[in-house]
Amino acid sequence: MLKKILKITGIILLLLIAALFAIPYLFEDQIKAKIAEAINKKVDAKVSFADADLSLFRNFPEATVSVEKLLILNKAPFEGDTLVSMGELSLEMSIKELFKGKDEPMNIEAISTENGIVNILFNKDGVGNFDIALRDEAAQDKSKSDPLSLKIKQYEVKNLRFTYYDERSKIKMIIDSLDHKGTGDFTNDKLDLTTTSKAKVSLDMDKVNYMKNVALSLDAVLGIDMAQSKYTFKNNKALINKLPLEFDGFLRLADEGQEYDLTFKTPTSDFQNFLGLIPSAYSGSLENVKTTGTFSVKGFAKGMLTDTTVPKFNIEMASDNASFKYPNLPKSVQDIIIDMKVINETGLMNDTYVNLDKLAFRIDQDVFDAHANIKNVTVNPMIDAAVKGTVNLANLSKAYPIKLEKPLSGILKADVKTKFDMKSVETSQYQNIKNEGTVSLSGFRYTDEKGKALDISQAVVAFNPSRVNLQQFNAKTGKTDLSVNGTLDNFYGYMFKNQELKGNFNLSSNQFAVSDFMTTEEANTKTTAPAQEAIKIPAFLNCTLSAKMNTVLYDNLVLKDMTGKVIIKDQKVTLDNLKTNVFGGMIAMNGDISTKEKVPVFNMSLGLNKVDIQQTFTQLDMMKNIAPIAGVINGKLNSTIKLSGKLDAKEMTPDLKSLSGDLFGQFLSTTVNASNSELLNTLSNNVKFIDLKKINFNDLKAYLTFKDGKVSLKPIELKYQDIKVNLQGQHGFDQSLTYNVGFDVPAKYLGAEANKLLAQLSPADAAKVDNIPIKAAITGTFKNPKVTTDMKQAVTNLASQLVKQQKDKLINQGTKALGNLIGGKKDTTKTTPTTKEEVKTEVKTKAKDLLNGLFNKKKKTEEKKE
Repeated sequence: MLKKILKITGIILLLLIAALFAIPYLFEDQIKAKIAEAINKKVDAKVSFADADLSLFRNFPEATVSVEKLLILNKAPFEGDTLVSMGELSLEMSIKELFKGKDEPMNIEAISTENGIVNILFNKDGVGNFDIALRDEAAQDKSKSDPLSLKIKQYEVKNLRFTYYDERSKIKMIIDSLDHKGTGDFTNDKLDLTTTSKAKVSLDMDKVNYMKNVALSLDAVLGIDMAQSKYTFKNNKALINKLPLEFDGFLRLADEGQEYDLTFKTPTSDFQNFLGLIPSAYSGSLENVKTTGTFSVKGFAKGMLTDTTVPKFNIEMASDNASFKYPNLPKSVQDIIIDMKVINETGLMNDTYVNLDKLAFRIDQDVFDAHANIKNVTVNPMIDAAVKGTVNLANLSKAYPIKLEKPLSGILKADVKTKFDMKSVETSQYQNIKNEGTVSLSGFRYTDEKGKALDISQAVVAFNPSRVNLQQFNAKTGKTDLSVNGTLDNFYGYMFKNQELKGNFNLSSNQFAVSDFMTTEEANTKTTAPAQEAIKIPAFLNCTLSAKMNTVLYDNLVLKDMTGKVIIKDQKVTLDNLKTNVFGGMIAMNGDISTKEKVPVFNMSLGLNKVDIQQTFTQLDMMKNIAPIAGVINGKLNSTIKLSGKLDAKEMTPDLKSLSGDLFGQFLSTTVNASNSELLNTLSNNVKFIDLKKINFNDLKAYLTFKDGKVSLKPIELKYQDIKVNLQGQHGFDQSLTYNVGFDVPAKYLGAEANKLLAQLSPADAAKVDNIPIKAAITGTFKNPKVTTDMKQAVTNLASQLVKQQKDKLINQGTKALGNLIGGKKDTTKTTPTTKEEVKTEVKTKAKDLLNGLFNKKKKTEEKKE
């Protein structure tokens, strides 16, 4: 009997276990359908999820539904933006919920999510992206129930990133790494919800960062009254970094807004609480830090938050006669006074005012003191502030754990007062702005992690109502010395309203090394691209710089006496008559470089005046590609060059493939060093009648155009002694050649055979022989050129010309003789052809003799062989 009971029990257990495995597969499609129906019934957005699984084992005896990769994308006006992304969303319910009918709702008891993202956005029109609930104007069918019903007893969020951004106010808040969970029975109208929360918070307002990864934690019991939508703080403990806070009071949600009645305070008043506000990345370990004095935060918020009102509030931070000293640092910060209040007494946001009545501290004998008041915060903020004090920068790292690779040094002095309103800043009504005072920095030295130092011997900035004057700025870094002065005309508009930063400056330098202002990768790398992206000229800059530099070092070039203007505006640098002495002459530059688009572009005009040809076309990579043959010419060059194209995104050098433009040049006092050119050597070996070393380039004018990696030379005329030379064609930046050279050569230069033929002619006849055209074709590359000529054909053409000349001469002589005979004249001393047939015979004989003379050498050579 016992065995039978055990056997039946075993079979039942096996069936139960099999059922636990089988049920998820039986109900999986039903679960997916209900989830999809619940979502689509509620939202006007693009919703998707990768899969939905059912498990009976994860939280047995409860069933768990897991939705993987849930994604909610907005429709217009936030088309394509992510509202919600969940790595995993889990729902827990009783197993009996799986057996409900198709139209019966499933009751959810617990919700958890991991690795989620939530983005709440407001556009410039004040429209939020979270308003995705479907608006059904038709009467709803109350008889239909929701496919999913929430009867939650607990929930949990792990690793959520929440982003809030308001395009109008430029407020951006990020709550990152949020872990939050709550436990309570939401089936009751009144309950106590036990919660724990941890997160890191960052806050930016109009591009100014106020908090960066500030650690927050809150353990609280919230009393919830569902009927009144009221949430009451009971037991709670909060930490902002390490600053403890306690809350008391309640928050109630109403149709007209939110009602607040809250008070908060620090439970202790030790000054270490203030250090606890500073993120640990900046404050270091607070363990064993000695502090004196008190610090307290307290305040309240009471009233309604609606579209037109805010709760009245008062937030106070105060410290008196405080100090702190880190155990491993030699100096302390003393006489710390903080007296700050943020107050609203009317419930109208514009009536909020901020009073920083005093902020002061002392390090050794250096005292710093500041105060500021801000009011009329939303309509037209009005600021009244003053700063006065001296700070020895070397003492900062001796009193506070500033993380620097190398210590700072220098004395900063400030004595500045300012009073202005934002509308006056926006409209440049400088008469309403009251500024006075100076800020100076002397003996400043900063050394980066790679050992590069910046020394500022003296910098003085003076403030007045209309502008900020940089009265003096003397600095050295690397091989560079700088002296700068000038004005900023719109400093406050830039600081507070994102307006252009307008200025005019004068820069002078005895030596300016460009490499001192490049990263190490940029300065040392030519073939390997640096890791950083292309340099972008800031859009807010609108400045003019008048420069005068005795020596500028750029790569392997030494530029002398550089002067001119540099205008920076609209993400573009414009060079205005920038001149420099280089290569024994002068180069003037006009044009611009724009970084507005993704790939920087340039448009430049260069004027070269009496520069050394060889240096120019061997030391400048761009010129070397445009006219590499010019590198073997000694002498001077006047030239105008217009060129445009793209810049390499990382090295900011011209991209030769995109280069286009033209060059007009005139050679002065030139000689040719042909031995250094494989091309000229090959040409000399094929054209013996020209000594390229003696060719005359003086006053030669050449015109080149270049585009798509090809350089075209317009026909130019050269002269060598009494030989005319015509040159035209093109070459590529890849060094390929396609050139044609035409020579107009007197016959005497065509070698011994040609001169032997000419020797048989009378001087008068020889003078009548036409120049012989010879053509040369140059192909291949500059390093491996190929030259072909039609020299043999030219000699044959010469022979034909001589034969024709003698034939015409004899015919003319015979005609004259025949005329004399007809006229009754007769030469008794010479036998002359007297008939037409005799004249023809005589011509043939003379031509035969001439041809025999032409090929006499060839005949004799053959006879010798025989």
